[in-house]
Formats: sequence, structure tokens, C-alpha cells
Amino acid sequence: MTRTLILDTVHQVGETVTLNGWVDTKRDHGKITFIDLRDRSGVVQCVGFKMMSELTVESVVSLTGLVKARPEKLINPDLPTGTVEIEVQEYEILNKAEELPILVKEDGRKENEEVRLKYRYLDLRRERMQKIVRMRSAFSRALRDQLYAENFVEVETPLLTKSTKEGARDFIVPSRFNAGKFYALPQSPQQYKQLLMTAGVERYFQFARCIRDEDLRADRGFEFTQLDLEMSFATQEDVTGFVEQMVKTAMKEMGGVLRDETFPVFTYAEAMEQYGEDRFDLRSEEEKEQGVLAFAWVIDWPFFKKVDKKDVAEVRDGKSGWTFTHNPFSMPHKEHLDDHLAGENIENIMTYQYDLICNGYEVGGGSIRAHQPEVLKQTFRIMGYSDQEIEESIGHMLRAFELGTPPHGGIALGLDRLVMLLAGETSLKETIAFPMTSTGRTAIMDAPADVSDEQLKELHLRVVEAE
Repeated sequence: MTRTLILDTVHQVGETVTLNGWVDTKRDHGKITFIDLRDRSGVVQCVGFKMMSELTVESVVSLTGLVKARPEKLINPDLPTGTVEIEVQEYEILNKAEELPILVKEDGRKENEEVRLKYRYLDLRRERMQKIVRMRSAFSRALRDQLYAENFVEVETPLLTKSTKEGARDFIVPSRFNAGKFYALPQSPQQYKQLLMTAGVERYFQFARCIRDEDLRADRGFEFTQLDLEMSFATQEDVTGFVEQMVKTAMKEMGGVLRDETFPVFTYAEAMEQYGEDRFDLRSEEEKEQGVLAFAWVIDWPFFKKVDKKDVAEVRDGKSGWTFTHNPFSMPHKEHLDDHLAGENIENIMTYQYDLICNGYEVGGGSIRAHQPEVLKQTFRIMGYSDQEIEESIGHMLRAFELGTPPHGGIALGLDRLVMLLAGETSLKETIAFPMTSTGRTAIMDAPADVSDEQLKELHLRVVEAE
């Protein structure tokens, strides 16, 4: 018999159906056993006479039975299927669950993180987690639909690439075929998406996996997903206007409540003067309690800042004592272009960079890019790079910019953070299927781990004890 989804049983009173799912709860009453069966569509009560007593909670079963209307006084108004129950005729245990290491019926908020992630496949069965997984999927689709409607092209970029200057440490991968040489995992698709503009794609996007060796915190991990997009022949207003409409529409489709129909705009100087930081929260206490989403733009950033000597990545990138505030591939304001090319008044050079913030978090960042070789080259000179170092680092970009690259700009939106805010959560880990622990270990598979001497030899590596 063809499988029926549980939610559909409300329309099949009097019919015999076959259901597959997990035992959500079980209640034994002597000769009669009640179970609530759960599948992706919902939960329904199933009644067995002299059967099912051996079932355990979270076992996987297939059962066939008659859909019956519940007596009016026994209707469960809290369930979409509360008007029916299944009179079980036969069943099969597809996989019996042993004693559970975590309780799936609870929401998991008080559970130890290490235990939750060790048994993440059980943790994800929780109703709260299922809702977030499905919300993330629906939200991604809502964003994607709007991008397709505006003629954006979805393009995947490489995961094995070259180490880039993007403000964080790289994760590096040794090459078996090139002894002593390394790939880097992408901090972002920044350079590839700009090269796609050179290629004439004009409107690009992807849901990109990005990997950065950063210090961990509740709203940041080694791995994250960003909605990355780029537009040729676009001004700052073109990019922010499209992104605002896209985010607004997708958030509303998910039931999000927006504080402002038009996102307010602050310059970086205004943000620092009024709030003392560039990631601020516009909401009142009442709006916070109501879960309102308060978006805003922060524009007109200083291009460069003094290196924070406590930040290893900044020290490494900013050899002159100057480093970029956002990314080095940005375009200075027209009125500051001459200073930029001359390397003068560095602290006053402004750039077409913009952040999208929401409820005190940065949820997106982008810029109008440098598309002329001399502008990009001068950015690296300001940061203290020699011409030889510039050629080794971004020579491929300079070649592209000499061969007909149009003006362009874009943004990267933090998908994990947007879903976190939409779901009313405070940790990115609640929005990612298999996140890392707070100590940087993978869920379930327990990495990083040792590898065999044979693998090390193939990769021309030797492990030495740390000093």
C-alpha cells in the first residue's frame, strides 16, 4: 500500500492507510496500547489492541490501520490531526530504538552542548530544531526565487584556492602532488565573484560556504554560509536597494515583523557618534520582547584603519601599520581617489562600503569594488606590500582588470545570522544542522583527529611537538 503522510489522514476518515514514522510517545493500558506516531508532516494517535506493547519511544515503524473520527469529547484541539486516530491492524518495526542518551521531547535548551552535538541526529528530531531546519530551507528559497526573478545567475566557485587577504587566518590544505605547497579554503568567494564580473556574467549569486580560522563565539564559527551576490554596472544605491527589497520580502514570507518598512541609513561617523559602535540595536525594550527585526544600513566607511597589534591577522595583512576596515578590494570615494592613488591623507580616505545590521548584529557587508588595476594595486601599497608581493598575491586580479572588467559591486549576507534572528535564537549553532562545538570540534565525527603516518608521508608532512 502507498504510504500516507500523517497530516493527510484528517481527510481520509473511513479509509485504510499505511503510515511510516517514529514513535513519539507510548502509553500502555493493559490490552490497549496508544502511540503517537510522528513523520515530517505531523503527529497522530494510533491505537493497538493486544499489540505494540514492545515498541520503544523513537523506534521507526510502519503501520497499517483504519482512520477513525474521534468522539467529540476526545478531540485534541492542540493537534492538526486531533480529530482522528488510527485503529492499527498490523505493523512492522523497521528499526527499534535503544534507550536514548538525550530526551527528544524536550527543547534541548538546558542540555549540555557537547552531548547535544555528539547526538546531533537526535537533537535535530526535536520539534524546535525541525522548525528551524525547515525555516532555513524556506527562507533560502524565498531569497533564491527573488534572485532568479531579477536575472541573477547561480555560479559555484572553488573550495580549493589560494590564501587571500580577507581579515582572518586561512585554513590551509597540503598538496600531495606539489611537495611543500598548500591550497587555502575560501574565507569568501570575493576574488572569484569579481572575476565573474570580468567574465560578463553581470549578475551572480551563490549560497557560499566560507571557512575562516577565527576565534569562536556564539554568533561566529569556523564555517558559515553567506548569500553572496555581485552586480555589474551598479551603484551603491543599486545594490543596497535591491538587497533591502529582497531581505524585506523574504523576512515577511517567513512571518518576520519589521520595525521599519524602509531601512534607516547611517554613515559610519553617525553610528559611532550616536551608538559608539557600528552594530547597534534600534529596538525599544517592548520591540525586543515582541521579536521585532530592526534593520539599518551603515555606509561611508573609512577605507583604512590602524592595525590592532593584538590581532594576528591584522598585523600580518597591514605591514605598514595600516589595514583595511572591510576588504581591500573596495573603491574609494571619487573625491578621495587622488589621495588614494598618491598614498596621502590615508586616515581620511572614505570608501563605498556598506553594512546591513539587524538587532545589534552585522548580517551583511559589501562594497563597490575597485575594477581598475592601479586602484587595487595602490590599496596594497598603502598596506606596505612591495610590487613583487602584490604580484604574488593578486597578480591574477590585476591581469583581469586590464582586460575589460566593468564597474561592479555586491554584498555577502550572513544566512546563519539572518535565520538566527528570524527564529528568535541567540546562537548560530541552533540554525546550522551540524555545527562545531565551542572548542572547534566537529559534531558527531570528533575532528580534528590524528591521521596515519602513511597519509602524512604522502603529503610530505611531519608532525612535531609544539614548543
